[in-house]
Amino acid sequence: MDARTVTLFLAGDVMLGRGVDQILPHPGDPALREDYLRDARGYVALAEAANGPIPRPVDHTWPWGEALAVLDRAAPAVRVINLETAVTQDGDFAPGKGVHYRMHPANLPCLTAARPDVCTLANNHVLDFGPLGLTETLDSLAAAGLRTAGAGRDATAAWRPATVPAPGGGRVLVFSFGLPTSGIPHSWAATPERAGLALVDAPTAGAAALFADRVRQTARPGDLVVASVHWGPNWGYPASRTEIRFAHALLDAGADIVHGHSSHHPRPAEVHHGKLVLYGCGDLVNDYEGIGGHEHYRDDLRLLHLASVETGTGRLAGLRMVPLRARRMRLEHATAEDAAWLCGVLDRYGRPLGTRTGQEPDGTLTLRPPD
Repeated sequence: MDARTVTLFLAGDVMLGRGVDQILPHPGDPALREDYLRDARGYVALAEAANGPIPRPVDHTWPWGEALAVLDRAAPAVRVINLETAVTQDGDFAPGKGVHYRMHPANLPCLTAARPDVCTLANNHVLDFGPLGLTETLDSLAAAGLRTAGAGRDATAAWRPATVPAPGGGRVLVFSFGLPTSGIPHSWAATPERAGLALVDAPTAGAAALFADRVRQTARPGDLVVASVHWGPNWGYPASRTEIRFAHALLDAGADIVHGHSSHHPRPAEVHHGKLVLYGCGDLVNDYEGIGGHEHYRDDLRLLHLASVETGTGRLAGLRMVPLRARRMRLEHATAEDAAWLCGVLDRYGRPLGTRTGQEPDGTLTLRPPD
């Protein structure tokens, strides 16, 4: 790696609960309160019906599959994932929600297998089992030595960025916050007296100004600042005008990367004033195999985003995206045909943003910013 750059692995949603939790060595209570299924083992059955039998229990590395070798070869300096799962046996099902995710704390080796430096938590599932579930989640992640951002026992803790040392000096600061557009209830917002999430009520200039204040209070010269944002709907490729304006405002406020997630499939990226905006990284690990209804989005295709950023300026030096496919609840390399399809989709929807997506001989996708 060039001494002037830092490479970050930026993952979308990692959902290790429900069906994924059931195939791991320590499955939790499979009971669900969904209209679709009432037992988490049903999602395992759907995946098996689609792609073949899944051994049980699997090794903790199983859900990551071939992604782990890709990450080892890429050797990113910092790994950031959005953990969209409560890690708890405690708490009650959050009322008014149609889907709840939790994994047994004893299955945390599945998470640590990917060696994340930061788990962002400001999303619409980490409080699925209420304040008691959030407390156990925070305690479990801390006991496993994992840095977190976006949730805490009060607002100060929820908004505190995770800090990761960068090679050659400096730091990477990861701020995590969510918007109600992703399905986060307003009642989940942390307050001075209540545990919860870092929640932005609306993507406004005022919210960007508050973010700028937090950056000024925390960042030092030479730091790289990541704004990790859970926003927007589950489906759909184009970034809305509101998202684009807010992303640009966050960059103007001091962010070097906007790491967007919530969509179940990858969305196009943008380079604004030399800096990277990922509008939606897409899901990385989940139990959605075999669920019908949105097949044309090909949400079985996943991307590992590897962004190389200049340490002094925060400018994007390069973005590589490795296409993978979920099969039998395990990530494997996408076929050449699937990689080409995904490249075409991202290229088409990226053109209005001024970016093009290309494909290398090994299947890796690359972002081609404007000249």
